[in-house]
Amino acid sequence: MGQSKKIILLGHFGVGKTSVLRRYVDDAFNEDYLVTVGVHVKKKDIVLNDETITLIIWDIEGNTSIDKARKSYLLGTHGFIYVFDITRPETYEQLESEFDYLKEKFPNVPVTLAGNKADLFDEEFTPSFFNDPIFEQCIFTSAKTGDTVEDLFKNIAVKAT
Repeated sequence: MGQSKKIILLGHFGVGKTSVLRRYVDDAFNEDYLVTVGVHVKKKDIVLNDETITLIIWDIEGNTSIDKARKSYLLGTHGFIYVFDITRPETYEQLESEFDYLKEKFPNVPVTLAGNKADLFDEEFTPSFFNDPIFEQCIFTSAKTGDTVEDLFKNIAVKAT
């Protein structure tokens, strides 16, 4: 039997954490906005280096700041995916302090940054808009189209093993 890794989705309300997770695990997308209350947990088996790893993905309710998340949810995690909405600056303006908080509280836990709703990029508003160094490793995803969602979870799985 392979190992399992706890991965937690973090980010503000309405950035698409649940949609990204549903796209990844169920290959489904729903336009309706459903508020996550508490936590939803889904599992998916992936193969990395000929080993099957079970990702246990926690989709926790959106908060304006990580320090408002229930500490018990965050314990024992192997990796964080921090999701923001590329169209809503308030969902990524505090990234530096959010990442500092994670580094302080979970110094050995990797974080992958996801800019969701990339299907909404247009001629004026492109990935190059996100040129701050904090976005350097960002994976721009679209739960709607499924674009790079698989890459996002593979990225954190590799970092977490």
